[in-house]
Amino acid sequence: MQPKIVICLPTYNEAQNIRVILESISYTLPEADILVVDDNSPDGTGGIVEDLASCDHCIHVLHRLTKQGLGIAYIHAFQFAMEQLEGDLIVQMDADLSHPVETLPAMIAAARDNDLVIGSRYVAGGSTENWNILRKIISRFGSAYVRFFLGLPIHDTTSGFKVWKQRQLKQVLKQRIASSGYAFQIETSFMAYRMGARIMEIPINFIERNTGKSKMTLPIAIEAMWRVPLIRLSRKKKLPPHHQPNGD
Repeated sequence: MQPKIVICLPTYNEAQNIRVILESISYTLPEADILVVDDNSPDGTGGIVEDLASCDHCIHVLHRLTKQGLGIAYIHAFQFAMEQLEGDLIVQMDADLSHPVETLPAMIAAARDNDLVIGSRYVAGGSTENWNILRKIISRFGSAYVRFFLGLPIHDTTSGFKVWKQRQLKQVLKQRIASSGYAFQIETSFMAYRMGARIMEIPINFIERNTGKSKMTLPIAIEAMWRVPLIRLSRKKKLPPHHQPNGD
């Protein structure tokens, strides 16, 4: 029996990209359900998804009244994906076309033998495209900083392109997650690692968005970095010595 796949897309003002990403996912993984969590986008993103969902039973949309942060959006999406859509594999990815949809089949396949699969810019074969030098420095420094400070043997610690096995994600969500912004990506991967999850990184080519406005800014990146020590302090239990991430 094939696992039920649910792909979670948080959105805020992605009207220019949402049709393209949904069509691309549906073409690549026609068996997957797609769950869009929209934070009341002023540009009408939520309404566009509603129209598409009325013609496609595999598309679903959750409307949130306000923008409360990426982490909170994902928690709502994960809960709905597991409880209402009964997903076995839960995918998280951006809706701005930066994450390569064509990599999804390989990531799904890798999830057969792993609890968490991460689309990585920083393993062999991974890359970034159309980034300026400041963005590259911030991202590289951020991942190196997280790896050093948390002892986390994941190369792309801030990646938001992941495939979770339901049982692993449920265990993570049972814990208190303090991060509501981009540090959510770091904290959830770290929690999975602390639990002894089998983790694998798959190389991706990350492409900077062509349309719409990036949600990543220097203040957001700085906020994620100062939260790292808090994540470390909140997780003092000794790590199991096994289940090291793959991907070199």
